[in-house]
Amino acid sequence: MAKRIDVNDLSVFYGAFKAVEGVTLTVEPRSVTAFIGPSGCGKSTVLRTLNRMHEVIPGGRVEGKVMLDDDDLYAPTIDPVAVRRMVGMVFQRPNPFPTMTIRENVAAGLRLNGLKRGKAVDEIVERALRSANLWNEVKDRLDKPGAGLSGGQQQRLCIARAIAVEPQVLLMDEPCSALDPISTLAIEDLIQELKSDYTVVIVTHNMQQAARVSDRTAFFNLKAQGQPGRLVEVDDTTTIFNRPSEQATEDYISGRFG
Repeated sequence: MAKRIDVNDLSVFYGAFKAVEGVTLTVEPRSVTAFIGPSGCGKSTVLRTLNRMHEVIPGGRVEGKVMLDDDDLYAPTIDPVAVRRMVGMVFQRPNPFPTMTIRENVAAGLRLNGLKRGKAVDEIVERALRSANLWNEVKDRLDKPGAGLSGGQQQRLCIARAIAVEPQVLLMDEPCSALDPISTLAIEDLIQELKSDYTVVIVTHNMQQAARVSDRTAFFNLKAQGQPGRLVEVDDTTTIFNRPSEQATEDYISGRFG
């Protein structure tokens, strides 16, 4: 079941360096929220705090709160691995496991959860591939290497792998930046379909993409190089692109900086 995310006064540190400061926002369930802003402003950093992936970098820590419905994702009793099961992630470049078949790639998370081969796993694999709009293209070569697919197919395979474990939230960090325009359109169409079942957050540098796929848009910026990134404003995407509250947002969207 898709869940709501509430971020309250979030600051992110890597060692002594404060990368992001004082972010507060809400991501509604069954919606697409886009994070936009210039390079280095903290949007990918904030995205990674939503499933604690920033902690894989030494010294990564947060202040503030990230809530998934009523669950505090940073409570001492919460296992980061369990968080990443609830909050799946798709990265910038397609990263199928190179030595695994298509079937094994989709089932990888299921195996970590204790499900072995069998009819139940095959049914989940098929369902995930259908949800990723990839089943018809790969159903006759499930035991071929996942790395043999095209770039766009590999990215949809990674999406299938993420949703096979039935997360409540799906994070996407520039999922189309390495893809051609036709593959990009396929991923954008897929994002629109996925929001009926998931809460989706996407980081993108592509303003047109943010306008096409998202219901709400959050604009991040930084006052100066070396200063922490911050959330400037968040609103309905139509409002952000047509009537933003802040001049910096309008300047970025219109291409006057960034």
